[in-house]
Amino acid sequence: MTSPATHRWLPVAAIGITLVFWASAFVAIRDLGEEVTPGALSLGRLLVASLALGVFLLFRPRRWPSRADWPGLLVCGVLWFGVYNLALNEGERRIDAGTAAMLIQVAPLLIAILAVWFLRERPTWYLGAGLMLGFGGVLLISFSTSGGDERDVLGVVLCLLAAAAYSVSMVLQKPLLGRLSALEVTWFACTIGAVVCLPVAGDLVRTVQELPLSSVGWIVYLGIFPTAIAFTTFAYALARMDASRLGVTTYLVPPITIGLSWALLDEVPPLLAIVGGAVSLVGVAVARIRPRRPAVVLQDA
Repeated sequence: MTSPATHRWLPVAAIGITLVFWASAFVAIRDLGEEVTPGALSLGRLLVASLALGVFLLFRPRRWPSRADWPGLLVCGVLWFGVYNLALNEGERRIDAGTAAMLIQVAPLLIAILAVWFLRERPTWYLGAGLMLGFGGVLLISFSTSGGDERDVLGVVLCLLAAAAYSVSMVLQKPLLGRLSALEVTWFACTIGAVVCLPVAGDLVRTVQELPLSSVGWIVYLGIFPTAIAFTTFAYALARMDASRLGVTTYLVPPITIGLSWALLDEVPPLLAIVGGAVSLVGVAVARIRPRRPAVVLQDA
């Protein structure tokens, strides 16, 4: 039986796993380069993730979604696992990585606004300050890594579309996690996303036949770790945290990506990127501060 302290740290550990695996996805996608089209890459990783989660669910007690759960699951599957992956993969082929990272990190700001409107979460000054600091850190990273010579309008629109799809899906997913487990929600949404991407199945088959084994391994990695595991741990944390405070933690993805690229690809980050990463860390720390409740003073009758 786990202690209350362990229960408090499990969501934090889940977030850490999510952020590291999501950051590693950028390294994997970069290694694949121009070998795999956005559609084939999206479908490939979603099929692998759906299969892995489905096998795991076979050996666990599971629930079938109620009729009221299906609209939210369908929207999450279509937007987050379908539209988000397709838009982001194509967008990153059209604009530089720094600009793409900056545009995607609009999502925590949108999540905070949507969470107040639809989930009735209470905003705080700490959350607002943390959001601004975190986004400022991402801007610094963007300026340090952008080449400045590519500003494809369609690429910008696609990255903004991906950010919007992610934001809406996260807010819709929150109520579902009160009735279904993180594993169940992730599997259903992932499978729906794979169905959305099925029209490019022919492209995926041709691509896999031509790819070297190492590149196929990267697709399998993307399906199991950044998709199946990371989305499940993210949903686990979302079930136990405010959506707005969880959303701001994704500001740590760019700094972690820089660290992984430094360690795995021997890419030394610019000084401005390191400063931006530090600012993002401070922003996340500030956003997670909870204001103290005023003490209740009991007066004698």
